[in-house]
Amino acid sequence: MTGRPAKGRTWGRRGITPRVKVSGRSRGRLSVAGLLCFRPGLPARLCYRLRRHTGRKGERRSLGEVDCIRLLDGAHHLLKAPLIVVWDRLSTHVSKTMKALVAERDWLTVVLLPGYAPDLNPVEGLWAHIKRSLANLAARTLSELETLLRRRLKALQYRHGILGGFLAGTGLALDRPDRP
Repeated sequence: MTGRPAKGRTWGRRGITPRVKVSGRSRGRLSVAGLLCFRPGLPARLCYRLRRHTGRKGERRSLGEVDCIRLLDGAHHLLKAPLIVVWDRLSTHVSKTMKALVAERDWLTVVLLPGYAPDLNPVEGLWAHIKRSLANLAARTLSELETLLRRRLKALQYRHGILGGFLAGTGLALDRPDRP
């Protein structure tokens, strides 16, 4: 996410298009990684990591393998259970570095989605929901955007029905294959 607002619709006076002035200059960006966690008999959970990028020379512009593995370690600690992670084929997820980091964790199993399958990825629904809630927002600073994004994600952590809906929306079976 950058400081540029997402486009959305609004009501205006007839014949007059409402306009919001924003700076076209980049002030940095935010990267977010999230996990929708499911455990039979318990409500869905949301774990996420947010990272701020200021645009300094040599600074990575996205979340890397170490950031992703820290998110998984945090989810494992929170859930106190082995994890089966279903990932898309983002380059960070399939890199040699990530494969080595995953191999070090005996409690972690990774399953990759087919090449292009956003409809099977429940986190895509989550991001669409968040982006819709930020439509027409013109944050003046990256800190303001970060604060608002953290609030929206924190509020979603307590909306187990919505999180369960993102999981159900994939149409994937969420029961264990060893049970009838």
